[in-house]
Amino acid sequence: MKPTFSPVHSTFPRMALGLSMALVAGLSGPTLAAPTLSAQSIIVNPVQTTVDVKVWTDRDTSGTGTPSYAPGDKIRLYASVSQDAYVYLFNVDPNGQVDLILPNRYQGGANFLKANAVKVFPAAGDPFTFDIAAPYGLNKVLALASKTELNLSQIATFKSGQNSFADVNVKGQQGLAQALSIVVTPVPQNTWDSATAFYGVVARRAAVPALPAQPGNPWGNARKWQVVVGVPSDLRALHDSYAARLKAEGYVQTKLKIKTNEIQSGYRRGDDEAELKVERKNKGVEIKLERD
Repeated sequence: MKPTFSPVHSTFPRMALGLSMALVAGLSGPTLAAPTLSAQSIIVNPVQTTVDVKVWTDRDTSGTGTPSYAPGDKIRLYASVSQDAYVYLFNVDPNGQVDLILPNRYQGGANFLKANAVKVFPAAGDPFTFDIAAPYGLNKVLALASKTELNLSQIATFKSGQNSFADVNVKGQQGLAQALSIVVTPVPQNTWDSATAFYGVVARRAAVPALPAQPGNPWGNARKWQVVVGVPSDLRALHDSYAARLKAEGYVQTKLKIKTNEIQSGYRRGDDEAELKVERKNKGVEIKLERD
């Protein structure tokens, strides 16, 4: 995701990378299940199937959109099947990191789903959360459902005494698709299905603090006035919002000096002068106004 699939009080480890030699050798074998490798959906069953699997995120119940999450957000994933089936969930991040979400060894980590039941990950009571982290970009969640249990031993392994999520041995969605095409080869063609959900990881935008909701200007009749606000993402926008209040009083801007962490501007109204200064300081921004 890479959300950091982090159990409470611990960190989800990076997965092992690379396609094993045994798996590569198997790519030349028969394709009895006739999977299609897709740039959009990773792997697709081209024949009509009796299993219909769906996957979606908590911010897009349709499963067709691409909702956005920022680092630090928590995400929940949902899956359902039309018939009893084993469901495997993978996440592929923009750097090609592949994580196996389901099955896992935590409470609720079994991957057999009953028909028409909806399963959520993590569920209430699970001792972990899925926390969004960089890299930024598009993530894909692949749900693969099969009426018979699949052998993922060449793709992912659970190591005793270590994390309860598996180590994945493939890299990128192409590597995952090729590996899964081998896994589903022995499975009857009409008994497996796949679905893909998407979400983006984006930078969190800091909101520009709003001016006090009161008539007139926040400084009233004061000749000297100052306030400290939280750090905004756009210092110029913050400055201009206060400058607009001065202009509304009839002041005309006469000068403007812009530095990396400071903006100063001067104003005149008849014989009256005013100076506005917006400056970053430590973890806040100081806005200061002086009028003659």
